[in-house]
Amino acid sequence: MGFYDLSKEERDILVDKMQKEIETETKKDEFSKFLDYASNNDTYIRKKAYLIMARFFRDRLNYRDNVIHIINHLFDHDNELVRQTMVNTLGEIGKTNAEIVFDLLEAAMEDEHFKVRNAVMSSLKKMSKKNPEPTLAFAKQFLDHPDPRIRRQVVHGIELRGRIHPEDVLPLLKEVQFETNKKVRETLIHVLGQISYKDGCLPKVLRDLKTWNNESLIKEALNEIVSVHKNYDFSKYTNKEVQKLVENQFS
Repeated sequence: MGFYDLSKEERDILVDKMQKEIETETKKDEFSKFLDYASNNDTYIRKKAYLIMARFFRDRLNYRDNVIHIINHLFDHDNELVRQTMVNTLGEIGKTNAEIVFDLLEAAMEDEHFKVRNAVMSSLKKMSKKNPEPTLAFAKQFLDHPDPRIRRQVVHGIELRGRIHPEDVLPLLKEVQFETNKKVRETLIHVLGQISYKDGCLPKVLRDLKTWNNESLIKEALNEIVSVHKNYDFSKYTNKEVQKLVENQFS
């Protein structure tokens, strides 16, 4: 039975049980119950587990060494769900303590399983939103990495910060404007669209694109920006307003 198959009362009881069990173990630098939850097939149970563990790191200073030791111990576990949960725990910790998680996140970028690599992207997203300065500096190191999967992870991973402050991520995106890998290029165009639709963001994105040199990518990015505003009812501008702004900037 999955987490959301339970009633609200049953879910509350389960979360309280998880928290007590994980705390009891973490105090003793043990992790058998945490491992059970971290390997559970239900996404939401795994999520509750990593949120609990990350909260212990944040709020209980005397638990921090044990939390990091447990993550390190399980980081190379045979089960990809466990590895995924460890990376998600790192992402939560990294929202306030980025430097301590970077080495493990870098290692996870090369994990053989896509679930773990996707967890790196998710972690970078929430870290770049909440703790941008060190996270963006970390991401910048991998923009020219020889593995396109890693380049794609970092380009996608800085998206959430860009939705609020596009000026913070546009310099990094500009560095990869001549990307030749199809998936990375598509991700770059997607991110440019996603960072354009909130209040105050579109003018910043258009101004920056004016300074780029890859004409074919600029054209695709502008088409994506227009499409995003057409498809998102909650966008700041109407589709016609966006088309006019684009024409004024790029005609």
